[in-house]
Amino acid sequence: MTCESHAFSFSAKFITHLRKSRRGTREQVPENVEYDVKALLRIVSDTMKSLQSAENVTFPSPLELRRTAERYGVRTVYGNYNFVSTVKNRSAWLTVNIGSPSVLQRRLNQRQKEIFRDAPKTVEQVHRYLKRAPVVCIERTMGDNPYFNPKCTLYVSVHRKEMIRLAYMVGQTLFPYREGAPGPEFYLLYVPEWQEKDRQILVFPEVGATYVLGSDYYGEAKKGFLRMAMWAAKREGMLGIHAGAKIVKAKDETGKILRYGMILFGLSATGKTTHACHNHGLLEDGEGQEIVQDDVVFLRLDGSALGSERGFYLKTGYLDPKVQPIIFRAAISHNTIFENVMVDYLGDVHFDDITLTENGRAIIQRDDLQADKSESVNLPPLSELDGLVIIFITRRNTVVPIASKLTLEQAAAVFMLGESVETSAGDPRRAGESVREVGTNPFIIGDEAYEGNWFYDFLKRHSNKVQCYLLNTGGVGEVVETADGGNRISREVLRVEIPEMAAIIRGIIKNAIDWKRDPHFDTMVPRKVNGVQMAKFELSKYYSQEQIKAYVERLKKERVDWLRRFEDLNPAIVNAIKP
Repeated sequence: MTCESHAFSFSAKFITHLRKSRRGTREQVPENVEYDVKALLRIVSDTMKSLQSAENVTFPSPLELRRTAERYGVRTVYGNYNFVSTVKNRSAWLTVNIGSPSVLQRRLNQRQKEIFRDAPKTVEQVHRYLKRAPVVCIERTMGDNPYFNPKCTLYVSVHRKEMIRLAYMVGQTLFPYREGAPGPEFYLLYVPEWQEKDRQILVFPEVGATYVLGSDYYGEAKKGFLRMAMWAAKREGMLGIHAGAKIVKAKDETGKILRYGMILFGLSATGKTTHACHNHGLLEDGEGQEIVQDDVVFLRLDGSALGSERGFYLKTGYLDPKVQPIIFRAAISHNTIFENVMVDYLGDVHFDDITLTENGRAIIQRDDLQADKSESVNLPPLSELDGLVIIFITRRNTVVPIASKLTLEQAAAVFMLGESVETSAGDPRRAGESVREVGTNPFIIGDEAYEGNWFYDFLKRHSNKVQCYLLNTGGVGEVVETADGGNRISREVLRVEIPEMAAIIRGIIKNAIDWKRDPHFDTMVPRKVNGVQMAKFELSKYYSQEQIKAYVERLKKERVDWLRRFEDLNPAIVNAIKP
């Protein structure tokens, strides 16, 4: 069977699933909303396609983009530039999907309902404005493979001339446009100067368009294109996943070098990029790593994963040249773009200064990873590797083991849980509370249960070559007290340090960990790991047996309740977490 016919048959299965599983989806639509969605989608699609020929749209070259953008940045001592945005985070609470029931969000807040209701009026206003505003257009390609390479067209209103930096940043993240490369077409429109009171992000998945109104935060473009690509990949039989990918090479007990694919899932600030770009101490002759991607890949049924970007968009607040030399070296390249990083009047960069925001960012070039990058941006099929190691990174601070070996069913359940915790840096009043996103992916469009079932089927298909682990980059021992309607941390967590987690990953790859069964979560946990004092993470050092029982039971109940929300999820996944 050819790739094309295989994709078609799987796509047909996907469409059938949507028709069957999206029961009650219409309940999401705000009341008193009466407009022709199909007509609105046609208008959006036609406008995006025709805008390129408008007389107010210009097409600067990559060099022109860079030179013009840099006029509005601050030059650092490294010879690169820092840009400061007005909006410093994604506006997730103002993001609304518009289209058929299969793409709508399950829950909308009141403002999202208003945005949905007013979408035709907003679109009309935007299109009228586009006839007068100066607009810059660039075309780029996502991915570099024979199968799936979306054409990404970006429009940016440069009514505020410094907004040309957004086009420059997209150009440094995606690949140069390759005419004829197979894949869908996507359009993303920025109007940063839109009124602040009407800030919103309108997503039209079925026509491949996104409107970013009233935000100048670059993350909206990056995730806007990736969100649409993950939706399109799913329709072609793949699974777009929010995960880093790399190849690791390690000696086995006989001295033979084995090559493993590695996929690392994780929510923001859990350490996904840190460990995707870490060598884990694999330093013997022939050992090492080949970094493939750090954010989103498209998983195929043969075990390969198609890369999406040439630029990695990473947080800078944790950058340490001693602990993360590979990332740090790339971050200080003259090719890097900083966003909202503290740069003083002398051009010195202060990564640990969060005066402007805790969300300081950098776009580093994959090429600047030098010897640590892979030749390809794609992970090869499993038939070309000795195995695939799938790691879910969470950050919890009480009783979750720092490393757990999972069954296939447990791994699928962990995928659905997409678990971490709120930190005092994020929302102090919710510190310690669980945060969950299916697949650690806040950008899923459509039915999440479908993605969990796809992932479980994938694991079973490759059960002889796949290993799955849950790694906790948080730690143990934290105590959170509830007072005055909020949470307060009364005892700090004992952290798992980056070198310790690197040693655990090294032990996994080299099959050098002695495992035992965990009595609380029914997973396998390390008895001994070279380079890690496992005894210091024993729960009995920090909690009474009654406290341990209370923490475990509460977490299990949260997990079971979460999984039971997904009606069409395979029962084997739901039953993998026992109350």
